[in-house]
Amino acid sequence: MTERRLHTLRSLAGRTRRTPPPDVTARPADPPGHDPVSRSSVVDSAVYVDGDRVASPRTLAETYEILREHPDSLAWIGLYRPDERLVGSLASEFALHELAVEDAIVAHQRPKLERYDDTLFVVLRAARYLDEREEVEFGELHVFVGPDFVLTVRHSEAPDLSSVRRRMESNPELLRRGPEAVLYAILDKVVDGYEPVVAGLENDIDEIETEIFSGDPRVSRRIYELSREVVEFQRATHPMNGMLTSLTAGFEKYGTDDELQRYLRDVADHLTVVAERVDGFRQLLRDMLTVNATLVAQQQNEEMKAMTEASHAQNEEVKKISAWAAILFAPTLIGTVYGMNFAHMPELDWTLGYPFALVLMALVCAGLYTVFKRRDWL
Repeated sequence: MTERRLHTLRSLAGRTRRTPPPDVTARPADPPGHDPVSRSSVVDSAVYVDGDRVASPRTLAETYEILREHPDSLAWIGLYRPDERLVGSLASEFALHELAVEDAIVAHQRPKLERYDDTLFVVLRAARYLDEREEVEFGELHVFVGPDFVLTVRHSEAPDLSSVRRRMESNPELLRRGPEAVLYAILDKVVDGYEPVVAGLENDIDEIETEIFSGDPRVSRRIYELSREVVEFQRATHPMNGMLTSLTAGFEKYGTDDELQRYLRDVADHLTVVAERVDGFRQLLRDMLTVNATLVAQQQNEEMKAMTEASHAQNEEVKKISAWAAILFAPTLIGTVYGMNFAHMPELDWTLGYPFALVLMALVCAGLYTVFKRRDWL
């Protein structure tokens, strides 16, 4: 680019605000005559030349004008939950495909990569782990990458792309490689954000292993809930393998810079490690659930065995008590009969009546004792 063009762009930068405001809701009101598409959803907008930030347009109209006047420049526009009007303006200016625009407005898309002519449309799901609630919180990010522009559309607080912009602006050599370099940096940011999630899941799995063998009754629910989070995390990470494979397959066709090829392969390697560990987590949690079910069943069997043994011992005691009660009841019955003192009862005037009654009681008791003893009641 000629010195004249650089001078013109830097002059435009001098008339615009170079430091993006940290909060999209804290911007001052637009001046009279401002273009109808407001910056209320524009987090940051910048124009770069040879890796240097040379303009921070206040409006999208200014951004469009700079790009038309200086075709060698690169515009990077960051949006946060934009409305249809704003996205429509960008779609008209950059000839974005209507299907991709619809996805960017509606959100709630699965991770994917699609190419519309010379524009790439990428949907990413960033993640962060909330350890206190043991939940994975996901954020959705849409990225449009064209020959001279990068549009990022966030529908959640994560990921924070300000750090990506600072990284790229501090490394003009990388930013000079074009829009694909920005896409690489965003992919790298999202994949790096997966590593703390993996560490958090791994820590909770270690805790669950301890709880399983401690007999905590709540561990089954915890395993199930953590398994659900792992499955959701898999749905966010697995499609990215196919996305990076598609990007790698297009290196030669689209003339991707050799250095960017190495960077993207490095991102793919990190993603592969994450995917493999997450797959291992899912299998491990499935095994934990099986082991816990086995331990619970074993514990229930032991409790049932203890209850059966206690019931058996109680039955034995009841049998003994019943046997002795029957033995003692026999002489009581005989004594009761002879104690009624009716005038015409037999053996009342018999001299051997009393000894006979005693012998009868002894014989009955002995007979009952023998019977109960043979039946192991005594």
